[in-house]
Amino acid sequence: MDRRTLLTSVAVGAAAGIGAGFGYTQVAGAGTQRVAGPRARAAATGAALRLNMVTSWPKNMPGLGEAAERVAATAAELSGGTLDIKVYAAGELVGAFEVFDAVATGAADMYHAADYYWQGKHAAYPFFTAVPFGMTAMEQLAWIDYGGGRQLWEELGAQFGIVPMAAANSCHQTGGWFKRELRSLSDFRGLKMRIPGIGGELIRRLGGAAVAIPGGEIFQSLQSGVIDAAEFVGPWNDLGLGFYREAPFYYGPGIHEPGAMLALGVNKRVFEGLSAEHQGILRASCRAVNDWSIGEFTWRNAEALGVLARDHGIRIRPFPNDIMAAAANISREIWAEAGASDALGRRIYESFTNAMGTLRPWTEGVEGRYYALRQTALGQD
Repeated sequence: MDRRTLLTSVAVGAAAGIGAGFGYTQVAGAGTQRVAGPRARAAATGAALRLNMVTSWPKNMPGLGEAAERVAATAAELSGGTLDIKVYAAGELVGAFEVFDAVATGAADMYHAADYYWQGKHAAYPFFTAVPFGMTAMEQLAWIDYGGGRQLWEELGAQFGIVPMAAANSCHQTGGWFKRELRSLSDFRGLKMRIPGIGGELIRRLGGAAVAIPGGEIFQSLQSGVIDAAEFVGPWNDLGLGFYREAPFYYGPGIHEPGAMLALGVNKRVFEGLSAEHQGILRASCRAVNDWSIGEFTWRNAEALGVLARDHGIRIRPFPNDIMAAAANISREIWAEAGASDALGRRIYESFTNAMGTLRPWTEGVEGRYYALRQTALGQD
C-alpha cells in the first residue's frame, strides 16, 4: 500500500474519532458544537506549515462552517500538527462570494464554498455542486470518483489556478421557504427568491427574480421584504436560522439541489508547493469530511424536520404539478446551454449526462423503488 492510499484509509477510518480529539461534542438536537480543545500538537521535528482558508459560511454555521473547520482539524490530526490551517468565516478576511478570487490571485491559500457560486467564471461550474433534476450525493460521489468527474473538475479549476476537492455534501435540499402559498405556476410571477447557481436561472425562467444573498443575510432579507422566498440548505440549517418565522410555507423536495457538493479550492501554486505527504493529507482530510457530512446532514435534517413539525406546525408541502412540469423542461434547456459554453463545458456536460444515464437504472430502478415499497409496507409515518 502506498503512502497516499494509506493516508486516505486512515482519514476515513479516523473520522469517527476526530471529534473527541479536537474538542467537538454532540449536543442532542443541536448538531455538532465546537468547544474548547487543543489542536494536535506540532510534531517534534519541524515547525508547522501555516495556511489560511477563507469560507462562504457564517462563523460556527452548523454543517457548512463546521465542515471547513473539520478539514483543518483532520489535516492537523493526520499530519501530527505540521499542517496548520486557519479558518476564516465569511466577512472576516473577504466576503462570502469573494473567496474564489482571493484564492485564484493568491491572496488566500484555499477556500471552502459551493462551486456553483462561480458560474459567472464558467457556465459549467454548477455541475460540480448541483443542478436542477441532477445527481444525488451518492451519485455525485460515483461520478467524481469513477465517472471522470474529478479529472474534468481539476481541468476546469486549473484555468483559474485552483485545485478543487469534494469537501462536504449537504445532501438533498428542500425547495424553500415562501411567504405566500404556491397554488400554481402563476404564483412565481414577480416573486423575489434567494437562490444561487443554475437554480437561480430556473426561478427566472419560471417568472421570478433570483437574488444572490449570503446565508447570514437571508433572515433579515425575508424580514425586511427584500425577498419573498428563500432556499438555503435543509431543515437543520433552516431551523437554526429561523426562516419559519417569516416565511411559513415550506416546499419540497428541492429539485434544484438534489445533492449539493461543497468544495475545497486550493491555490494551485500553494498545492504544488506542498510535500507529497501534505498533499495526500489534505486530500484525505477532504474525503473524510465529505463522507462524514453525508451521514450528519441526513441525520440532522431528519431531527430538525421533526422539531419543525412538532414545535412550529411546519410540514413540507409538495410543489404544484404545473410548477414541476415547467421546471423539468426548463432544467433540460439550462443543462444544455451550460454545456454549450465552450469545448470544456461540452465535455463536462456530456460526462455528467452520461454518468446519470449509467447510474439511473440502479439508483432509481432499485433504490428508488425500494423507498416506495418500504413506504407502502411500513406506512407513511
